[in-house]
Amino acid sequence: MKKFNPFNRRSIQRVVTVGNTAIVLSTGITVTQYYFKFQTVNAEDSLFEDQERPISKPSREVRVDTDNTGLKLTLYQYQTCPFCCKVRAVLDYHGFSYDVIEVNSITKKQLKWSAYPKVPVLIAEMPGTGKEVILRDSSVIISAIESYLSDRSTSLEKYLTFYPCDMEVISGKKKYDFPNKYFIMYQETQDLATTPKQRSEERKWRRWADDHLVHMLSPNAYRTAREALQAFHYFSYVGEWEKNFSFMERQVVIYAGAFVMYIMGKILKSKYKLKQDVRQSLYDACDEWVKVVRQGKQPFLGGNQPNLADLAVYGVLNSIEGCTAFEDALRNTKIGPWYKRTKEAIQQHQGSHPLNMKGAPSDVKKESLKK
Repeated sequence: MKKFNPFNRRSIQRVVTVGNTAIVLSTGITVTQYYFKFQTVNAEDSLFEDQERPISKPSREVRVDTDNTGLKLTLYQYQTCPFCCKVRAVLDYHGFSYDVIEVNSITKKQLKWSAYPKVPVLIAEMPGTGKEVILRDSSVIISAIESYLSDRSTSLEKYLTFYPCDMEVISGKKKYDFPNKYFIMYQETQDLATTPKQRSEERKWRRWADDHLVHMLSPNAYRTAREALQAFHYFSYVGEWEKNFSFMERQVVIYAGAFVMYIMGKILKSKYKLKQDVRQSLYDACDEWVKVVRQGKQPFLGGNQPNLADLAVYGVLNSIEGCTAFEDALRNTKIGPWYKRTKEAIQQHQGSHPLNMKGAPSDVKKESLKK
């Protein structure tokens, strides 16, 4: 993998210069979050009042020959956002074709049409009708897609109604939550291949990836100014920012972003009570995951194939794969073999194989195993 060594005195000067304004803004936002009032609003279909979505040229196109869903998918994302990485892991594992639109993390101009301000956002154009369904929140996207794959006789649009959104207004800012987001909506007559205990474990560790593991990332990826700058240069490289953004946009994102995230890493370290050496907190989380996988004495938590928890943990870690923190985790924990197996399963689209497809009836699977 290509290495970046951008750190020098001139780079530091640019970070400080561009970052002075950014840190003031960041600090102001952080302070105001301590003073808020809650207001709960139940979600309705009209909660997200989007503008008309403009036609945008995809930053990248992923095409898989085995995709037979008929869905035309467009993913609005940041390439190295852990929540976007989770969604891509699921789409790739199941062998979906989809378009990618890379969003500028500073201006977010590619997502101005959306009333929901975060990535990922997945647009699914329904086969035959051309109607678009908008899926928001990474865990909702994953659960809705998984539900649809389990039984395509129910439309994706219908599945989406099973994930209502609660909204809180905090100091004038809207905060969204989807209480059912870790549940797969199986149909009553469906022949399930997993037990209630297995499904509960899957939900537990999907939530762990979102509520615990993800908080290890920023304090570790941006542990020092050098590592923060290296990380953002890597993000620019792997996200192909040169193709998608102007030179000035790239410089602002790289240098201001590195500076702000270096500061935020320190804030998050304190907020989530990470150890003095934040690497040790990352190592502990990796070891915790490896231990639970090994308890099952199978390659993955899901057995012979990754389940959604495997894909979620992989996606979170994949977001820092090119960073020093990730390389240190490989050297100092036993996460490597599991990570490699999961990556191969995703890259080979193993979820699209007839034996692994969610919609294949159990009798079909049994018959295939006899051959």
